[in-house]
Amino acid sequence: MRPLVVTALSLALIAAPVQAGETAWQEVAPGVKLRLISTGQVKANGTTLVGIEIDMPETSKTYWRVPGDTGFVTELDFTGSTGVLGHQILWPYPSRHETADYLDYAYFGPTVLPVELTVEPGSPQAELSAVLGICSDICIPAQAHFSLPLADTQPDRPNGLRIRQALATTPMEWQGDPQPIGDVDLLPESGVLAVHVGDPELDPASLIAATDSGEPLFGTPQKSPEPNLVLIPILGKADELALENQPVRLTFLTGMGAFEVERTVKVPQTD
Repeated sequence: MRPLVVTALSLALIAAPVQAGETAWQEVAPGVKLRLISTGQVKANGTTLVGIEIDMPETSKTYWRVPGDTGFVTELDFTGSTGVLGHQILWPYPSRHETADYLDYAYFGPTVLPVELTVEPGSPQAELSAVLGICSDICIPAQAHFSLPLADTQPDRPNGLRIRQALATTPMEWQGDPQPIGDVDLLPESGVLAVHVGDPELDPASLIAATDSGEPLFGTPQKSPEPNLVLIPILGKADELALENQPVRLTFLTGMGAFEVERTVKVPQTD
């Protein structure tokens, strides 16, 4: 009976499709490895999804698009690729890591960062040079280079699932009314943003405010004594008034998942 089991297993392995949508792992720090994975499929609109998969201990972290006080900005360079016209990182909702000394927005433990690529017809090939901040006992800018074909005759289902699982926690643009967030007021005398919240399903503690540049850094939200108002402090040295009439993105969690809206910062008129 045993030889039959071995033979059947061998045949199954031979028949299994080759998983072409991944590179080899590269160790970039002690106990931390990176690889590039792909769905293996290009959509009709000329986009495809890849992901930077990070295998690291739960005590190690990498950083969100706004890294915070101590983090490194993630840098992806696809200029050596064939048929890749552009890229966009689709950032999953991060953890807020706050101590007495600093505030970071980060991902801990095993992580996938999805990236949407716009590609030309044919046989696109990704050549990616990546720099990511990795922090455990020490913080380093980890570097890796990956080479991966982006289209295959069969989709890479396991890696496609990994990427989709990460996408499930990526904030979506809020569509339609009623809007979960109203006006965002700048209170210069207090050094805070006052965010008017209109959706009871929105978790006020989950609010993250960020400008496109990442500056200034905004802190942990605080509930105001006034109903439906959340106060987000402006951290560090900043000219608060420079925020007036500037766009700010607000990322938050609800019972339906993670969402984002953009608002223009206003200074309320005083009598």
